[in-house]
Amino acid sequence: MFQEYPELKNAYNLSMMFRNCYENSQTINEAKDRFNKWYLKVEEKNIDSFVVVAESIRLHEATILNYFINRSTNASAESFNAKLKNFRTVVRGVRDKKFHLFRVANLYA
Repeated sequence: MFQEYPELKNAYNLSMMFRNCYENSQTINEAKDRFNKWYLKVEEKNIDSFVVVAESIRLHEATILNYFINRSTNASAESFNAKLKNFRTVVRGVRDKKFHLFRVANLYA
């Protein structure tokens, strides 16, 4: 398939190179170096969607690099926030905040 669609091969290689930034970097400096190499490759291949993604990553790079301090994310907090929003939707809003917080505490504590 890559012989028929060489741009697909370039896109695949760029995505694997980006993935390796996370899998093979242990420190912020290693990750930053790998991201910089990836940025250069993206500019070289000039695939529009990757250029947009690279600009977005570069814009938020400082926050993204914080992941490499202890390799943790805020996924659990985001998940809990989604559960709270879903609960609020199911009960069709909140009138009594005190009772709402009581119900949330009983359900999710």
